[in-house]
Amino acid sequence: MTPRSIFFSLLILLALGASGCALGPNYARPTINAPDHFRGGPPAEHASMAALPWWDIFKDEKLQNLIREALANNYDLRIAVTRIEQSRQLAAQSFSQFLPQVDYTGAYSRGQNTSLGNVAPSNGQTKTSGMFDLSVLWEIDLWGRIRRLNESSLADYLAADEGRRGVVVSLVASVAQAYFELLELDLQLDIAKHSTKTFEETLKIFSLRLEFGTASKLETATAEASLATVAANVPDVERQIAIKENQINVLLGRNPAPVARTTGLLDQKLPPDIPAGIPSALLERRPDIRQAEQQLRSANAQIGVAMANFFPKIGLSTLFGRVSPDLHMITSGGMTSMWAFFGNFTGPLFHGGALVAQYKQTKAVWEEATLTYEKTCLNAFQEVSNALVAREKLEGVREQQARAVKAYTEAVDISLKRYTAGKASYYEVLQNQQQMYPAENSLAKTQLNQVLAIVQLYKALGGGWNQAELAQPEKKNTFELIFQ
Repeated sequence: MTPRSIFFSLLILLALGASGCALGPNYARPTINAPDHFRGGPPAEHASMAALPWWDIFKDEKLQNLIREALANNYDLRIAVTRIEQSRQLAAQSFSQFLPQVDYTGAYSRGQNTSLGNVAPSNGQTKTSGMFDLSVLWEIDLWGRIRRLNESSLADYLAADEGRRGVVVSLVASVAQAYFELLELDLQLDIAKHSTKTFEETLKIFSLRLEFGTASKLETATAEASLATVAANVPDVERQIAIKENQINVLLGRNPAPVARTTGLLDQKLPPDIPAGIPSALLERRPDIRQAEQQLRSANAQIGVAMANFFPKIGLSTLFGRVSPDLHMITSGGMTSMWAFFGNFTGPLFHGGALVAQYKQTKAVWEEATLTYEKTCLNAFQEVSNALVAREKLEGVREQQARAVKAYTEAVDISLKRYTAGKASYYEVLQNQQQMYPAENSLAKTQLNQVLAIVQLYKALGGGWNQAELAQPEKKNTFELIFQ
């Protein structure tokens, strides 16, 4: 066969491999029964708070600095980035199968009646032989096995990238939530200190009345016990504050230390209008849904790989080299050229059902990935609805708790005046004081939950990423994604 005929044969086989249909089903997104609007929210509208960057949601400058530091140093995010690199290199390995594989071989031998390790009679003479060659192997992707394998690897790479985005969304929400919880603990500490001071003043009044013989030891003992009970909350809240600060520092990737804050929980400015958008838009925006879909796409492509394994693998091989039967011919430049060109195919004949089992396994993996994708979508709708309902109902809870705190405050003032005037017992004073302290804490907790409802809604909507940035990797071709 002449070199020209070899060249045209290669072109024909390449055209056949490129035009062959890839085995297996082409990917199609499962149909999701998305609701018309989110339960607990207004009628669906295109605008969504998720389109806003996180710095437009969380206005606190100290919180913004914490989030930026977390995005730069958080270990979970850095681990997610390394997973992207791992997936990218795996995709590069799959892509390499489209190209010829070139290897080299060299051999040297010296002996009697042998040549390069093979029997070669030489009348008992000792001879030295040498050989060096380049071999090219290339699989013709006639059944689409390599194409499906690359489709699967690319989907795994994109899934890893979506996983990184999911970590970012969760990290922003986690830092914000921990920061607001810290501010709520500061508020609890203020309440505990204020309540302690109030009980101290009550104890002074009881002690003075005991000194002048107008009160009993029972009153002062009860007041002192109430004071000790409330005062014990101060170091306990301080303990919780230190633990929460340590939690924030871990998110920031730094050692335990105090966390700076200048504004209180009640001074936080959050957007008053928080449209949730269209439920179906979550399929394009939430990183965990996008990650689950890429995993489904990968599983779908693996079905084609398993189907292609039933058919023969067709390849081309070439060999070019130089060989010498004796050492003196090597040193004198008398090596002989050698070359070869041949095609080959290998296919399964009997594997004891292993290939059938592999195919059924990939089908089962695809079914699992489909159910996982559908479940992820359903959980997303639930999380958004939960946050919307919480935001709506907590406002009513806060109004009633604020009403209770106001009433208890008035009751304490009135009972103290009545006690001083001798018109009420010590029990009346202590009862109102003991009820006011937990009421104030409950109000603080509800105010925290109102803020956290917005944080959770922003996270549930996949907030922080615009559609152009999310779609950007898929606009690139496979080569750019892998070798960028």
